Amino acid sequence: MDGVTWLGHSTVVVDLDGTRLLTDPTLRRRVVHLRRDDSVEPGRVAGVLVSHVHFDHLDLPSLLRLERSLPVVVPRGAGDLVRRRGLENVVEVEAGEQLELGTLVVRVTHADHEAARGPLGVRAPSLGYTIEGSRSVYFAGDTGLFEGMRAIGPVDVALLPVAGWGPTLPPGHLNPESAAEALRLLRPDVAVPIHWGTFRTPFGRRPDSAPAVAFARAAAELAPSVEVRVLRIGESCSLERELPGAKASPP
Repeated sequence: MDGVTWLGHSTVVVDLDGTRLLTDPTLRRRVVHLRRDDSVEPGRVAGVLVSHVHFDHLDLPSLLRLERSLPVVVPRGAGDLVRRRGLENVVEVEAGEQLELGTLVVRVTHADHEAARGPLGVRAPSLGYTIEGSRSVYFAGDTGLFEGMRAIGPVDVALLPVAGWGPTLPPGHLNPESAAEALRLLRPDVAVPIHWGTFRTPFGRRPDSAPAVAFARAAAELAPSVEVRVLRIGESCSLERELPGAKASPP
């Protein structure tokens, strides 16, 4: 069945036209100082899309849990970082390019987000990806709101970040309200909020569903034609619109 499965944070399995792709895999219970309740497994995939080099999106130990020969698509400038860990099929891309993975075409889009791997580490552009086959799925990565989203849409499904992992959200991120504004530019049929409710710092409070609930409420006001589906970690949904104007209930 064509669909998406949210595995927490920005890790999403996209099943479309017989090809399974994985975004920003963070599969472990701990990434640097961030912790989650359980590790996750994506199953067998045909390729990986990495949006940017921040540790909570490009987690090298998580990539090493996958087959070394898998195509791993990364922003231009981040390839050597991944190749040095033994990944055999690293593809560097930049906004405006496209490539084929299995039965699908992947178009590389801009993302409004500054990304460097620590103060002295790799710096590379942040990207989003539109996955196209019989349907289209836009994965935003990390980004702020930008006018170029209008040219990305319309899409069938938008996977949009709506929060972060700490008490504040710095520039270059969508919050529930700005993510709802992005819906008016992207014009999706279905929106799935991601990048919320997964990681906490060692002494931080447990993640909750408040960002996703706020996004669903804001979307109902700003983009009432979009069907919002709030998934629990590990939950899947079809790429088909369920009912005209239907809204998924937050967890």
